[in-house]
Amino acid sequence: TYSNPKSPISEAYRVLRTNIQFSSVDNPLKTIVVTSAGQGEGKTTTIANLAITFAQSGSKTLLIDGDLRKPRLHKHFGFSNDSGITTILARRENYTKHLHEGPVENLHVLVSGPVPPNPSELLSSNSMKQLIVSLKEDYDMVLIDAPPVGTVTDAAILSTLVDGTILVATSGHVEIEAIQRARDLLDKVNAN
Repeated sequence: TYSNPKSPISEAYRVLRTNIQFSSVDNPLKTIVVTSAGQGEGKTTTIANLAITFAQSGSKTLLIDGDLRKPRLHKHFGFSNDSGITTILARRENYTKHLHEGPVENLHVLVSGPVPPNPSELLSSNSMKQLIVSLKEDYDMVLIDAPPVGTVTDAAILSTLVDGTILVATSGHVEIEAIQRARDLLDKVNAN
């Protein structure tokens, strides 16, 4: 969506953005987690492109790397991962000190920061809940890249804090049973 905005793939991400915008008109989705059943299914690629399309449409957008175990978002954008969400939560710092300017106007990126010994505990903390509430006030759209829901509980925890969850699946690659298990795990925590 950034390097080749006129491509059919870029248009597919814009269609996804539009579907999200109109999926819940009475209760707009302002915070969304993106996860998958397993590794390597395109979560980070999907969320990065989705964030760019929201920013390009004029929405003040924040993209967060919520994968505190194997963070990758900083590599996609060429940012340092020295400080980020883990720093904010552990030190109770203001998030604005850790923001990166994205490649397009209206896009900010918050990387994960150093890998902590207790990712699930950090994500389920009151500090994380309060952070999400304040981010919702400051941004039109907050997108959180999460680890696979079929592997660790982090995505399920995050899905309870946000307005919606997107489950990414690689066509012809992931087993249907794995996607169903992932959906069931999200259903158990009442993810939208």
